[in-house]
Amino acid sequence: MSESEASLPLIAVTAAVGAIVLLFTLLCSVFRREKPTQEENDKDKQTANAVSEKSNSNKKVKPVTKSIKKPAHIPFTHEWLSCTLKGHSSRIVSLDFSPNGKYLITASEDRALMLWSVKEFRQKEHKYIRGNVEFDSATHIAFSPDSRALVASLANENAVRIFRLGKKDDGSHNVTISGAVTFPQKHKHDIIGVGISSSGKWIMTCSGDTTILIWDLKGEILTTIDTHQVNNSCGKVSPCGRFVASSGFTSDVKAWEVHFDKSGTFSKVKRAFELKGHLAGVYDFDFNNDSRRMASVSKDGTWKVWDTDVRYDMGQDPKLLCSGQVSNPGPALVALSPDGRTVAVGVDTSIAFWDAANGQQDQFLENVHADSMSCLKFDISGRYLVCSGGKHVHALHNVTGYRATVAELEEKLRTASGPGMKERLKQQVSEAREALENILSPSKDSP
Repeated sequence: MSESEASLPLIAVTAAVGAIVLLFTLLCSVFRREKPTQEENDKDKQTANAVSEKSNSNKKVKPVTKSIKKPAHIPFTHEWLSCTLKGHSSRIVSLDFSPNGKYLITASEDRALMLWSVKEFRQKEHKYIRGNVEFDSATHIAFSPDSRALVASLANENAVRIFRLGKKDDGSHNVTISGAVTFPQKHKHDIIGVGISSSGKWIMTCSGDTTILIWDLKGEILTTIDTHQVNNSCGKVSPCGRFVASSGFTSDVKAWEVHFDKSGTFSKVKRAFELKGHLAGVYDFDFNNDSRRMASVSKDGTWKVWDTDVRYDMGQDPKLLCSGQVSNPGPALVALSPDGRTVAVGVDTSIAFWDAANGQQDQFLENVHADSMSCLKFDISGRYLVCSGGKHVHALHNVTGYRATVAELEEKLRTASGPGMKERLKQQVSEAREALENILSPSKDSP
């Protein structure tokens, strides 16, 4: 064997050993690199878990609460309640009595107008005649002086529409309600009040800014009034047909007199008087039937009754007759009976009856409606106060008015001199007491 042949196995062995050493070195290097990476991953996981725990600890844990259902409203019952009118499927937003005393009209968000008979208020059944407001719904409504037409403001169009009350052609004498004419849109803000004068010569619309528009019956604007009250909260026409008044953000109620000349042509609108005495904005106000008395309710938590039978053209201001505190805070409604003897103040779902002669509270009714009241108004005779809340209307007997009438007649009887006068007063006292007794102690046969 030669020397070169003997060295070949040695070289092979040496190469094999070197390869093994190199492989071992590479494996150790890889292991060293993977180990720190695994440790870093473990550290990252620990850091992430710590951050997550800290984040979860900072989060407010929402308590698990069970949904509480609002208790069902218990239907209102009271000895003063004459009836409840049901028929609308949505919230009632406005109502008015016809000047002839026969009807009550209600307007609802269900796009319906419903006409009710006042003489059925003491009956078990209450029928109504329905009219539809096409493509819109009425927000405020008022009867015309002849009780044959209605003036309504529209929700979507923000305009005025005249509705006619007619009779069917079938000879059944059933009344129909149909839209006749729509005035052009003129208000830039939502209309918050409508009215028509007792003379039938002009129509008033009041919007939520500071604008009052006086229209003729053809839809032409006669004049525009700027109330300067920052914004209007209420606008009404007096029952005597002479005044238009408004209240708003300021603490007063402003009244203007609408003048026509002898030929019946519109002349001007002139500032008449202001009710000054509240300390904050006035929510609502109302007139009695001859406009010699007014009532107002304010954000300052008070209601007031005013003598407006003054010589305002000579600079005389209305006189404050009495005042009282509103039972609950919040937006309020006020209604003054036609004879001026009763003041009703509605807040949320409660109504307080006050004697306007002495300012004493006579009755406080709670939970009259399931929802906040939207309307409060006496009928033409003063026998009923109607209030709407939600889909229903309640007609309440004006017991406070009967009691005030009895007290006033008894006072007159004490001072009466002639026998004829005394006899008439005794008869009137007897009739008033009998009417009051029938309300508070109805017979078993009565509804």
